[in-house]
Amino acid sequence: MASNEMLGNEKVAPLLFKLAMPAIVAQLVNVLYNMVDRIYIGNMANSTNALAALAVCLPLITIISAFTRLVGLGGAPLCAIRMGQQRKEEADRVMTTSFVLLIISSVVIMILSMIFKEPLLMMFGADASCIEQAKSYLSIYVLGTLFVQLSIGMNAYITTQGFAKISMVTVMAGAIANIILDPIFIFWFDMGVQGAALATIIAQAISFVWVMKFVFGPETVVRIRKKYLKPQARVVFAIVSLGISPFTMSITESLLQITFNTQLSQYGGVMAISVMAILVSLWQFVTLPVDGFMQGAQPIMSYNYGAKNYQRVRDTFKLSFKVCIAYSFCIVSIIMIFASTFAGFFSSDDATVQLASWAIRIYMAGGLIYGIQMCCQNSFLALGQAKQSLAMAFYRKMVLLIPMLLILPGILKDTSLAITMGSTISSLVYDGGAVFTIFLCEAISDVLACLTTGTLFYFFYRKHLKGLE
Repeated sequence: MASNEMLGNEKVAPLLFKLAMPAIVAQLVNVLYNMVDRIYIGNMANSTNALAALAVCLPLITIISAFTRLVGLGGAPLCAIRMGQQRKEEADRVMTTSFVLLIISSVVIMILSMIFKEPLLMMFGADASCIEQAKSYLSIYVLGTLFVQLSIGMNAYITTQGFAKISMVTVMAGAIANIILDPIFIFWFDMGVQGAALATIIAQAISFVWVMKFVFGPETVVRIRKKYLKPQARVVFAIVSLGISPFTMSITESLLQITFNTQLSQYGGVMAISVMAILVSLWQFVTLPVDGFMQGAQPIMSYNYGAKNYQRVRDTFKLSFKVCIAYSFCIVSIIMIFASTFAGFFSSDDATVQLASWAIRIYMAGGLIYGIQMCCQNSFLALGQAKQSLAMAFYRKMVLLIPMLLILPGILKDTSLAITMGSTISSLVYDGGAVFTIFLCEAISDVLACLTTGTLFYFFYRKHLKGLE
């Protein structure tokens, strides 16, 4: 069991990997968790429309995740900082407040999603070919919002106390259940996309039970206390202040998914939207394991920042940076080299696989250095620098990528580069040059965002931490 003494005194490298490896395994399992639905659905009859239905549901699923991150990832670093300051009662108050906020947000989101699901899905890029399947999936999925919010949001508090293995089991239990239940409901009971949604919420319910068992059990260091169930404004504000960065990352991700879907619908049709579901799944191979590694780094950085042990903060960051950039470069290289193999996992349709293989190498090129963005942005958050982390989350998507997606396809679709690259798939989409430009925008924004975030953290790192020392 991890303790305050371990976070403050054990050698950084072995401690970091001891805390990070369970989180990495959990996130890799989480990748499978998120991919399984798409893999099974991609091998159904009429899989292109079914994958497109999942793609247009993703923005709302991401919005649900955003509120989980607002409270869970906002409160967990604050809780660790309070523990580092030896303020145990305040740490209890933070976790209890997060618990209450997650319940409230779950109920509100579920009700609003059920009422407005059809107009939302149409706004997210659905058309007549996939709207009914999208509604079927979402109608069941949102019923499990409470399980999703509490299992993921409160799991962050398990990790931040140093119980990384227990946190890993939480994710693995749900993921294994989802992998087993998906084919049963999708194929055996012939429920299609509804079966995928039902399997998902049952799996989340299993994770929820495991998390609640720990949170209210004897092992937890920080506890939910009855006297703190009525949230105080100052605590809510402190949680939200730190959580606003990961919240913004998720909300802007939702807006980004909507923009991709609507632009691809205009220039590429339903097949291009279905390919986007594949790209999002593969992109999680890059982002989620790095996020898991930084979950292991966060308690060490946050605790020692609160304890004013700045050398340990710096040592943890340096090692984290090296690991993150090495991982992102290697995994993206593998995916780009074996693009057709990866695309084939998600679809039995030859045309969809051909289009996806072509898109992967364009879309993911900027991911080769994406470890810089993930490490620096999460480090800002671990050190309580919510504004800087928020600015970088906002910059990549809202300042760079979304405007480029809205402007460049119409302008560059007739350039020689776009025409040449787009001609290879001209028979599969309406406008190959414009579709090429849409996928290229992702790579350009990733490179620019990595360079900007890395530069800003370098100046913060040299001035702020050295100044405190």
